[in-house]
Amino acid sequence: MNDVTRGVWYGLSAYLIWGCFPLFFALFEGIPAYEVLVHRIIWSCVFLSLVITALRRWRPVKLALAEPAKLWRVLACAVLIASNWGIYIYAVETRHVLQASLGYFLTPLVNVALGLFVLRERMAVLQVVAVGLAGVAILVQLVTLGELPWMALALALTFGTYGLLRKQVALDGLSGLFVETLLLLPVGLLAFSWLSTSGQSHYGGDTLHATLLMASGIVTAIPLLLFAGAARRLRLATLGFLMYINPTLQFFLALWVFGEPLSQTQLASFTMIWIALALYSWSSWRSQAARKTALAR
Repeated sequence: MNDVTRGVWYGLSAYLIWGCFPLFFALFEGIPAYEVLVHRIIWSCVFLSLVITALRRWRPVKLALAEPAKLWRVLACAVLIASNWGIYIYAVETRHVLQASLGYFLTPLVNVALGLFVLRERMAVLQVVAVGLAGVAILVQLVTLGELPWMALALALTFGTYGLLRKQVALDGLSGLFVETLLLLPVGLLAFSWLSTSGQSHYGGDTLHATLLMASGIVTAIPLLLFAGAARRLRLATLGFLMYINPTLQFFLALWVFGEPLSQTQLASFTMIWIALALYSWSSWRSQAARKTALAR
C-alpha cells in the first residue's frame, strides 16, 4: 500500500467516524451535554498524553508551554473547539442532527467568508457567489420558518474561526490538540469535582455511563489522528472531496435513524447549500489546476 492509498484510507476512516458521531453521542441520553463535554475534555487530554508518550512527541509540547505569553491564541482555539464540541453534543441530544449536518456543510463556506471579510483575501468570483448562495439559504429558513438554524450557524462559525486561528499556531495537529485540552483541563476538573460533590455526576452511577464518558476522549482523538495522517499524504483537493462524507452521513442518519422531519423549506435550503458547495469545489479545483499549469511552464 503506497502513501497515497494509505492516506485515502486514513481520510475515509476519519470522516466515517465523524459521520457516525450522532450514533455515539445519542448513547448519552439522560446525561446533560455540559457533563459529556467535561469528560470529553478530561479523557481526551489523558488519551492524547498517552499517545504523545508512545510517539515520543513531548518536545513541541514543552516548547509551547515554555512560552506562556504566546498561549493566548491556543487558549482561544481551545475555547472555540470546546464550544463546538458542546454545541454538537447538545444538537445530538436534542435530536437536531439535521442542523449539525447543515453546520458542517456550511463550514467550508464560512472559511471562505472569513478569508474574504476578515483576512481581506482575494476570492474567485464563484467562491463569493457560493457564500452569497449559502446566505440566501439561511435567510430562506429565517423568513419561512421564522427562526435561524442557530446550532448549524454556531457549529460552522466556531469551527471556521477555530480553523482560522489554528493556522496561526505553530503546533502540529497532535501537539496542538493536546495543549488545547491541557489548557481546558483545570476547568474540566473543577466542573467534574463540582458535579461529584453536588451529587449530579453520572460518572459513578453505573459502569455503562462511566465507560461511555471515558470513551468519549478516545473517540474524539482517534479520528483527529487519522485525519492528521491523511493530511500528510493527500492533496488538499482530495481531502476537500472526502470532507463531505461527514455531513452527508449525518444528514442520512438524521432522516433514517433519528426520524427527524425534513420540511420543504429545509430541503430547499439544503439544496442551495449543496449547489454552493459544488460551485466552491469547482472553483477550488479549477484554481489548483491553473496553478499546476503555471508551475509546469
